[in-house]
Amino acid sequence: MDINTKKAKKNAFRISKERGITASRVRVPGGKCTADVLEQVAAIAKKYGNGSVHLTTRQGFEIEGISLDNMAEVNQMLQPIIEELGINQAEKGTGYASSGTRNVSACIGNRVCPFGNYNTAAFAKRIEEAIFPNDLHFKIALTGCANDCIKARMHDFGIIGMTVPQYDPNRCVSCGACVKGCDQLSVNALRKENFKIVRNEEKCVGCGVCVTKCPTRAWTRSEKKYYRLTIMGRTGKKNPRLGEDFLIWTDEDTIIKVILNTYRFVEKYIDPTAPGGKEHIGYIIDRVGFQEYKKWALDGVELLPETIVKDNIYWSGIHYR
Repeated sequence: MDINTKKAKKNAFRISKERGITASRVRVPGGKCTADVLEQVAAIAKKYGNGSVHLTTRQGFEIEGISLDNMAEVNQMLQPIIEELGINQAEKGTGYASSGTRNVSACIGNRVCPFGNYNTAAFAKRIEEAIFPNDLHFKIALTGCANDCIKARMHDFGIIGMTVPQYDPNRCVSCGACVKGCDQLSVNALRKENFKIVRNEEKCVGCGVCVTKCPTRAWTRSEKKYYRLTIMGRTGKKNPRLGEDFLIWTDEDTIIKVILNTYRFVEKYIDPTAPGGKEHIGYIIDRVGFQEYKKWALDGVELLPETIVKDNIYWSGIHYR
């Protein structure tokens, strides 16, 4: 068999251990899809694969056991999935474009979870539309609240939902449930004072626990959505580390602009000798310096008055020599 492995990889097919056999990689932005998509994935697995589907850590599908001879047929069956998920595509009917930028991952968010402060899948889809396809190596994850179920701090960009708790003293019965909840489950930012509740604004992380614990709805979430943007988390072979806060109390527009600006930064400073033309953003920032990155990241960005910007970031982590 004449195997064009480069073509297969560019078409989001994995080169497997078995010669001539591949797996089709299917992006699912934000991890949200319909039952119809699941049925179509199953149909491909049964007709052209070995009947197995792997659910990836990035919330996509890998349809296993496909012959490389059947790539064109599989791409045709993938087309309705691509259209339903709204994936950007260079040419209709050609399947997925492989991308160094990985599938944007998200927890289930406020569609289901009572702790979620925003619709994670909707924001993930908005980011996906802005960045895909792109060959630069970016990993982005969104989580609905400070519980960070998606492990956002292990990604190049972690987006953590926040809310400014709104307090109505006329509905408060001074039961102390919010104070207890904040003490046990969050950062102890609430206290009782003259039978009312006082919030320490500097200490509050905007998690919304007080809202979930209040039995009288004296606490509610702010109508305006806020986010904590963490940057340069990573795993890998050398000095894995957790991402650090960059912007706190920021908005969606700012986050998207920062991510797009980071693509420009990487195109400017990426190591031209990097294997496969890919280099993790964090390694570039380590080499170039955070202040230079910050200049690029915030270029043309209008920050909210309430946004906190970190002056400098000092990463810690494991270092392998």
